[in-house]
Amino acid sequence: MGSADPEEGQLPAPVKPPDGGWGWIVLLGCFVITGFSYAFPKAVSVYFKELMKDFHVGYSDTAWISSIMLAMLYGTGPVCSIMVNQFGCRPVMLIGGLLASSGMILASFTTNIIELYLTAGVLTGLGMALNFQPSLIMLGTYFDKRRPLANGLAAAGSPVFLSSLSPLGQVLLEKFGWRGGFLIMGGLLLNCCTCGAVMRPLEMGVKRKMEKVQDKYEVKEMLPMGGKSEEGISTTDGTKKAKKAKKKSKKGKKLLDFSIFSNRGFVIYTISKFILVLGLFVPPILLVNYAKDTGVPDTEAAFLLSIIGFIDIFARPACGMVAGLKWVRPHVAYLFSFAMLFNGLTDICSARASNYTGLVIFCVFFGISYGMVGALQFEVLMAIVGSQKFSSAIGLVLLIEAVAVLIGPPSAGRLVDALKNYEVIFYLAGSEVVLSALFLAMATYCCLRRGKKKAPPPEKSPSVGGGSDTEEAESDVQEAEEHSSDNNQPAHSTDDAVVGASEEANHVAAEEQSGEGGGCPEGDGEVLARASCSTDRIVERDSF
Repeated sequence: MGSADPEEGQLPAPVKPPDGGWGWIVLLGCFVITGFSYAFPKAVSVYFKELMKDFHVGYSDTAWISSIMLAMLYGTGPVCSIMVNQFGCRPVMLIGGLLASSGMILASFTTNIIELYLTAGVLTGLGMALNFQPSLIMLGTYFDKRRPLANGLAAAGSPVFLSSLSPLGQVLLEKFGWRGGFLIMGGLLLNCCTCGAVMRPLEMGVKRKMEKVQDKYEVKEMLPMGGKSEEGISTTDGTKKAKKAKKKSKKGKKLLDFSIFSNRGFVIYTISKFILVLGLFVPPILLVNYAKDTGVPDTEAAFLLSIIGFIDIFARPACGMVAGLKWVRPHVAYLFSFAMLFNGLTDICSARASNYTGLVIFCVFFGISYGMVGALQFEVLMAIVGSQKFSSAIGLVLLIEAVAVLIGPPSAGRLVDALKNYEVIFYLAGSEVVLSALFLAMATYCCLRRGKKKAPPPEKSPSVGGGSDTEEAESDVQEAEEHSSDNNQPAHSTDDAVVGASEEANHVAAEEQSGEGGGCPEGDGEVLARASCSTDRIVERDSF
């Protein structure tokens, strides 16, 4: 009764993830949503030169379009969490797809840069945010044992779409201009509605079973069979009480669960992720200009980003497969720490790269480490908080990341303008990523491991990377199955009890007619009468 309706909030714990089946369709939808969410703000940059000519603005003015999109993607995390907890994933994604598409369509009719900020920036960014977060929540509900692989495959949508949307945008710009390109891009974003439509809640099957049981009792009410009709009436009363209790539980449901901050693993993850984002996106943003300053031609400098994207496509699914191994998954937080450490050391070691060969080597290793980070970041968060609190957790994490995104890259750009030296920026960014890796690993080992040792054996404290999270999730699923079987048991037991009660009542009535008058029979008759009364009470209890 305390679980949420799939059309109004989170999916309840009793539903066991299928780890396949329709989940692969959900994974495909999450792949598309992730690709649009991360790649679209970067792909829009191919239109910036034409926008500068038409609106007579500078590059920094047009760059705000992508910045606003990313700010909406990260900063509206809590709003998305509230909407998902209130209305469910599918309705929110459908609305998000319509907003994202309408934003780009309206942007094709704008006459100044401010209108572009409001349409392509705010409206499209909000629409993609309303798609991105619910898709990850649904992915976590459909996959458990294969969840690392699913997260890796879904994360691969970002480099795949980046490598395809940018050339497509260039072709559309040459043939239809930026207005026609925006209009067609808006049509492409309608695919987000299709992806939202396939996000079928897992609880629907349970609802259908309950409806069948309710129909069965309604049929019994219409049959004049004595005890069965009384049982049906009591069952209907119990159903009404259950519905009232369910409505009360929905009213008291939290739209944004701040209790996750009491989870030490979540606090450690949030702090580590904040430090990570400060330096993670700086090298790819400054890479092209850094290569040009070292004497690399423009075409070859732009090709460096393509190398990172190509390596990233294969790194994310591969890392997801590795994270799903039985001996690796209990320690997935340490694998995430290794990925961040690898990325940070790559930045530091490449700071003195002075030729094109050195930059290509940097792009190869950066693509591998960047793909590992992208594949593991949400897997670790799901392992910490579980699927039930993931909607609130990801919203709060994205909000904190938004602050880091607004601090990190702009600060790096100002330092470049002040120092005229990219080497210092790469050292600084790499040091921040290394610091986040060391903090996550040390805090996980020192704080959480000690907490587990001090805790009593029956209680398992939440861990960032330990195997207790997976085992606890499996035990929760088993308890949920037992709970669901217990809920289904009264439907059968009440039928048997009704039949037994009616037979015993008839038997007692026959003895009463052959015995002494109309009172309760003595001796054995009293035992039967008491058994009959107790059985009727059991029927009434079971019906509720």
